[in-house]
Amino acid sequence: MGLFFDVLSAVNNPNQQASVEGLSSMTNAVQQFAGKNGLDGSATQSLISAVGGALRPALQQQATSVGGTSQLAEMISQFAGSNPLGGVLGQASGGNFSMSALQSMIPAEMQQQLINGISQKTGINAGMVQSMLPSVLPIVMNFFNMGAPTPGSRGENPLLSAFLDGDRDGDTDLGDVMKFAGRFLNAPH
Repeated sequence: MGLFFDVLSAVNNPNQQASVEGLSSMTNAVQQFAGKNGLDGSATQSLISAVGGALRPALQQQATSVGGTSQLAEMISQFAGSNPLGGVLGQASGGNFSMSALQSMIPAEMQQQLINGISQKTGINAGMVQSMLPSVLPIVMNFFNMGAPTPGSRGENPLLSAFLDGDRDGDTDLGDVMKFAGRFLNAPH
């Protein structure tokens, strides 16, 4: 739950791009993705968790090779665009994430490992995982970008840093973050 608390902190920080509206758009994108692919809530959470688990080492390696977390955050920000909500719903439903964007974020030699790891953890065949990645990755990258500084402000991206520094104790499980976000947004009044 640690990463979810980082999300709430980012939502409450006017110098970060996160907002309740952004969080709501993210959960809507996940729901649209699940509906489009015939996944129930449990399978979707498992898939998002597996994507996060498989992405962590790839992004850690990328951060090392590009000059640090701040450089990686800049790459993610460029991918996400200047508007953190821009295109997330369209990407989730239409899969506008190009393979060239994937290759710029994750080295080609790690892509098949990523796909196979996700497939093993979820039981979804590798071909299906590969076809889903163009829809899932924009959601995840836009999630990370929620921790980015707002235009005109400076600072690190604590969401990305917390995710990359995860010690595998479950505190950085993206599936759990999405589940808690849904509960947070749909809390009884």
